[in-house]
Parts: sequence; C-alpha cells; structure tokens
Amino acid sequence: MARTVFYTATTLDGFIATDDHSLDWLVTRDVGKDGPLDYAAFIADIGSLCMGAHTYEWVYRACHDESGVETQPWAYSQPCWVFTHHELPVWPDADVRATASPVAQVHTELVAAAGGRDVWVVGGGDLAGQFFDLGLLDEVIVNIAPVTLGSGKPLLPRHVELRCLETATTGEFLAARYEVVR
Repeated sequence: MARTVFYTATTLDGFIATDDHSLDWLVTRDVGKDGPLDYAAFIADIGSLCMGAHTYEWVYRACHDESGVETQPWAYSQPCWVFTHHELPVWPDADVRATASPVAQVHTELVAAAGGRDVWVVGGGDLAGQFFDLGLLDEVIVNIAPVTLGSGKPLLPRHVELRCLETATTGEFLAARYEVVR
C-alpha cells in the first residue's frame, strides 16, 4: 500500500530552512550514498510528490542563473504538485502542477498518480503538518544535520506523535524513520 512520507532534512535545532526560506545550510553538507535511509533508495519508491511554493522557488533559484537560464535540470521524473496562491516560474519539460486546491483533494490526485508507489511531501514543515492534520501522513524520515541555525522554519510546527522505526548514519547526517502515531 502506498505511504505518504515527509522525507526531509533538519538542523540539529529543528529547522528546515532559515527565516527567509533558504536551504543553503543543507547544500554544504556531506550526504551519504548507498546507505540505509539514503535518498537514492527513497526516491526509487516515489510515484508522485508535492511541495510548498517556497520550496519550489528555492529549487528553481538553485537551478537557474540570475537571468533565468537553467543551469541544472528538474530533478524529478515523477509528477509534482506545488501548493501556491500565486504564479510560479515555469520549468519547461517538468511535470509541475500548481494548485490552490485543498490538501485532501490533492492527496487523492497524488495517490492516483503514484500508481501504488509512495507519495513524497517534500516541504515545508507546515505543508507536512497539514497532511498530518487530515490523517494523511504515514511516515516522517528526517536527516539531522550537524549544524544549528538558532531560528528559522520549524521541522513540523505542531504537535505530532511519532514512533521510531529505524536509525542510521548517512554521511554527516543522523537519519531516522518514524511512523506517525494516530
């Protein structure tokens, strides 16, 4: 059965982005390869994904130069829904679908598009929390980086009960897979 999973990275003090939505702290870290809970194994089981507008815009900026020329291709072959209430920059040849629809409705579309594979809630933490609030989030896989920010966008800005299923070290990160307790 397909799971809906929030797979993310966080700082040691529990932030997924800076106050201005930057993930620059993340790209300087050594990410492990071919280990337990690593990204390659995770993404192989993903059939569709979603993210918030700030996450999409950060990825867009990271893969385009200042004049808007693409420097890196869209990283996903799976269809992606971006939750937004404003116009987003377009990424040609990417299956990106902007939506302002309710999370429950989009989740139905995500599951159908996933074709029996898992759904990935990429970010941010509040979006993952909205899936949790509706009973639609099954797992949280978090990669904890050895860095602190002092403030920023929290990992999950609400009370969520989790049960640890697995831990591993991957590169500089401590990775943990949790089941959402309902």
